[in-house]
Amino acid sequence: MSVNGAVWGRVRSRFRAFPEHLAACGAEASAYGKCVQASTAPGGRLSKDLCVREFEALRSCFAAAAKKTMMGGS
Repeated sequence: MSVNGAVWGRVRSRFRAFPEHLAACGAEASAYGKCVQASTAPGGRLSKDLCVREFEALRSCFAAAAKKTMMGGS
């Protein structure tokens, strides 16, 4: 496999694992979604960094889930 093919193989592998990571971070994804939804509801005002705490929790969870997957854990 060429170097370029190896890169795309890793990218495809990460995309395939995304649903698993999302499922592992359901509570964090839900909290972030609720924050964004509340901010965009009528009368709400979405602005930069408004949901940063929820986003950082989700990002940390994704990173941990991805690392666990890469290390061969389940």
